[in-house]
Amino acid sequence: MVYDLGLDVIELPADEALPDCVFVEDTAVIHNGVALITRPGHPSRRKEVESIRRVLQLECKLDLYEILDENAIIDGGDVLFTGKEFFVGISSRTNQAGALAVAKAFPDYRVSSVNITDHLHLKGLVSVAGPDVLAVGTSAAAKKTLKEMELKGEYDYETLTLPEDYASNCLYLNGSLLHVCKEEFPESFQVFEEKMGNERRIALARSELRKAGGGFTSCALLIGKQRVHIQ
Repeated sequence: MVYDLGLDVIELPADEALPDCVFVEDTAVIHNGVALITRPGHPSRRKEVESIRRVLQLECKLDLYEILDENAIIDGGDVLFTGKEFFVGISSRTNQAGALAVAKAFPDYRVSSVNITDHLHLKGLVSVAGPDVLAVGTSAAAKKTLKEMELKGEYDYETLTLPEDYASNCLYLNGSLLHVCKEEFPESFQVFEEKMGNERRIALARSELRKAGGGFTSCALLIGKQRVHIQ
């Protein structure tokens, strides 16, 4: 089945020397015409940013923000933009210096750091499921992360609580929600059916991505076509 999401897709060639290069989310944080080029937390992934940098600058015509602090590390999977503010997960792949880089790159937005334990990235526990809606798992780690976000954030959000943490990684774009399928996560699929029934939803299998710890957000960098002017 073919879905029209109203997107222009830039597909990058695989690099066999960089086995994690499919997870492009970790190489940049993009908003409002600015791309923060990250400094991935695992040294083996640092070269991934080189090809991404060229595409974002030359093909997408974005303004690049480079991290100068050599002590900073940050994966894009730890950066959650709700549409109103940023949350940055402090994890094994992202530190406070990395969170500070987000604040410097996007000074018009509040940036709050939250501590991530028992998981690789923030967006493996919480992601955006729609306007002002956060999808979150039910594990102790997920609940702790959400509570810290509620305490530190500037805005209030509805929450979509899912039985499995892995199912909480969904992708909302252009009014459509991509989420786990019934065959792989029947209980979480039922929650999407019941709670998000009025939304345009697309259920997709991702068993192969799951083997490598990846999710829906992991394999994409979303670039808006128009800049948003903050008033």
